[in-house]
Amino acid sequence: MQVLYKSTRGKEQAVTASMAILKGLSEDGGLFVPESIPQLDVPMDKLAQMTYQETAYEVMSRFLTDFTEDELKNCINKAYDSKFDTEKIAPLHEADGAYFLELFHGATIAFKDMALSILPHLMTTAAKKNNVKNEIVILTATSGDTGKAAMAGFADVPGTKIIVFYPKHGVSPIQEKQMVTQKGANTYVVGITGNFDDAQTAVKKMFNDHELAAELDQAGFQFSSANSINIGRLVPQIVYYVYAYASLVRDGRIKDGQEINVVVPTGNFGNILAAYYAKQMGLPIHKLICASNENRVLYDFFRTGTYDRKRDFILTTSPSMDILISSNLERLIYRLTGENAEKCAELMKSLSEGGEYTITDEMKAQLVDFYGNFCSEDETAQAISDIYKNSNYVIDTHTAVAAGVYKKYVSETADHLPTVIASTASPYKFTRSVMEALGEEHKDLDDFGLVDALSALSGVPVPRAVEEIRTAPVLHDRVVDAVDMPAAVKDILKIK
Repeated sequence: MQVLYKSTRGKEQAVTASMAILKGLSEDGGLFVPESIPQLDVPMDKLAQMTYQETAYEVMSRFLTDFTEDELKNCINKAYDSKFDTEKIAPLHEADGAYFLELFHGATIAFKDMALSILPHLMTTAAKKNNVKNEIVILTATSGDTGKAAMAGFADVPGTKIIVFYPKHGVSPIQEKQMVTQKGANTYVVGITGNFDDAQTAVKKMFNDHELAAELDQAGFQFSSANSINIGRLVPQIVYYVYAYASLVRDGRIKDGQEINVVVPTGNFGNILAAYYAKQMGLPIHKLICASNENRVLYDFFRTGTYDRKRDFILTTSPSMDILISSNLERLIYRLTGENAEKCAELMKSLSEGGEYTITDEMKAQLVDFYGNFCSEDETAQAISDIYKNSNYVIDTHTAVAAGVYKKYVSETADHLPTVIASTASPYKFTRSVMEALGEEHKDLDDFGLVDALSALSGVPVPRAVEEIRTAPVLHDRVVDAVDMPAAVKDILKIK
């Protein structure tokens, strides 16, 4: 059965999966969603025997129906290879009463690798399928991880360029070093004097700028997105929840059909939305636990039904979640409206113009699959410390937010179902915050000195991705104001 994709704001005709991946964002400003969620019709006992790559094919082929078997398997095999430091790709680690789904074994030691390793291959295959002659310019905003993972994926991929904007003072030193040392003749990194929301808003505005699109077309370029708004990012993320469940069955941790809970540290809402789609496919997930940091915009939404971005932007030790506009929530809102594109567009307009929207009681009642809570900075540090003391396992700050929220969930509900916690980054990406939480401040050490200290403490070797940037030269040093982002793009592409 062919799955087509339509806009959450409804003005555009339904398009194929490959076209939705190429466009990134619908021309009416909406996000592409599947017209129907396909069912996971492979028996679990079969899935339990599959490799990650085989599982990826079974899940993704249900969504990306205009890719041939050879095309899709080629994309999967190129993506999930020796770039990952474990054959399992996404192993589970049992600690402190939960199963940590380690999504950080790729080239940039964060969960974004799981989708961004395959997106360039999906996109270049999609371009060929649709006879695209223009060079594709990947335009993306990052809160720290997407940018590096996207550049690592797209570096020197023929027919593409990638331009990444990041908040100059809103990422960790390791995250920044990973980005500004990125090699590749087609990669460009630009810091902005603003926060992630400023960068993301400006990127969305450029996507919707028809004059700019015409200028690009004339120069032989067209925009596409590697942000989590691209359906080509979202579909690969569904895979690891299916793989985690099948792994638990294979290892005898749960029985086929037994429900589990899933906890996700959440910023842009894409990662937890993928878990929600997995549940819609038929994966036995009981509760989707949405963990926020002190910016807590999603916690307040789940509690009150009002999404309100009018608040102070807080820089925390979990910077990839320092987000006030969770773009992917629009896809869930669309479903809550009964797929009423007009109503969804109205709510999104209210958010962009007035800074907030409120869903109806009927819509709020449909959020029963979700539980939302948040962790303060102290609670985040405490979670890192507790899990190390209890299980000799070191987690990063984002995973700690999830672990802390899970503890609150169990305390409130006494629900002890087997639980998978999405571990979204390596602790080596946030060494100073992690070491401080463990009571090992080492104020005299720089970030790479702390890397060695963490390795000695944890017994876990320093990841290749960190070793590579230790002495790498800075190749990108451009910084602009958010308002000057379009001018920077034109300058990079040499458009007068």
